[in-house]
Amino acid sequence: MTLAFAMDWLNLLFRWAHLIVGIGWIGTSFYFIALDLSLRKRAEMKEGVAGTAWEVHGGGFYHVEKFLVAPKELPDDLIWYKWEAYLTWVTGFALLVVQYYVYASSYLIDPSVLDMTPGEAVLISVASLGAGWLIYDRLCKSPIGRNTPLLAICVFALIMGASYLFTHVYSGRGAFIHVGAFVGTIMAVNVFGIIIPNQKKIAASLLAGEAPDPALGAMGKQRSVHNNYLTLPVLVMMVSNHYPMLTSHPHSWLLVALILVMGGMVRHFFNRHEAGDEFAKFWWSLPVAAIGLLVAVIMTAPRDFSSSEAVSDATVVAMARQHCAMCHAAVPTHESFEEAPKGVQLETIEDLHRYADLIMQQAVQADTMPLGNETGMTDEERATLGAWITQHK
Repeated sequence: MTLAFAMDWLNLLFRWAHLIVGIGWIGTSFYFIALDLSLRKRAEMKEGVAGTAWEVHGGGFYHVEKFLVAPKELPDDLIWYKWEAYLTWVTGFALLVVQYYVYASSYLIDPSVLDMTPGEAVLISVASLGAGWLIYDRLCKSPIGRNTPLLAICVFALIMGASYLFTHVYSGRGAFIHVGAFVGTIMAVNVFGIIIPNQKKIAASLLAGEAPDPALGAMGKQRSVHNNYLTLPVLVMMVSNHYPMLTSHPHSWLLVALILVMGGMVRHFFNRHEAGDEFAKFWWSLPVAAIGLLVAVIMTAPRDFSSSEAVSDATVVAMARQHCAMCHAAVPTHESFEEAPKGVQLETIEDLHRYADLIMQQAVQADTMPLGNETGMTDEERATLGAWITQHK
């Protein structure tokens, strides 16, 4: 069994597991925020209950009560929603290792951005993820953390700073996936380091007959809301490697800003709707998201090669053999592949005609291919290839 074969299976299994536990984490996050916002005070409620909600699902009715602090007695089968978050980060980091760390030269490093060794690339990755959490945590615990709008601006600035750093260190795909990992690490450690420990401290104090510190609950709620607003942008980052129009944009860090705004505004709309607020108070959030989307579409508009000079078939075949065929061949010579990725072979003029749209997307409008630009494909060669494809449409 070769290393490439083993890595493919690990990649598949970790990706599958990441999707499963990620769906569980996002689902519970969205549900509990919606539940919290839908709680209503009733005429008759138990002592210590802040509000209740009546729900219907799957043919049954549910009556849910929320205690501001833990009741005097807790059952042995109390359910803690934590493993979904923990395992989402663990499987995500494992996927980062098998996809980007093991093949750092192909997926993480682009010499035209920053020429470095795989070890240096991995070290920067690990250090930046840890530093991101530490800075974010200090912001939340500082006086800034008591001012919600100011804290939101600072967290936004932190993520933008990381995005700018990553896009000037890694390849386009490597940069975007690291923005997702950066934010995902903050979200997961919020659960592991703040939300769950604080809940346990509150429960322990009550069971010991002591008054719990209300700041613990407020801190946990703050981090939970942060996670809720960051979820939609993180999802885009995690699938971004399928969209070179995002990852290969020369100012992709600005696209990250737009994604944060769009995702945050959409999440705000649903949160306020679920809270039962008047539509007049939150209608503006969707237009703001729409403006962000329009700007992103304009920024990523494809280049036009219709006025370029004619290019011969022989020129593009030679170019494909130099820059593409090491991977996209019947028998690849690249060490990372035993067969052509996705079955795409680019050795003949017929192959180039067949996959012209994919070539335009991956190697002309974007610089995703060749991987890590290992063959040193120039902007002039990409323009030549784009001109040939346009001429034959």
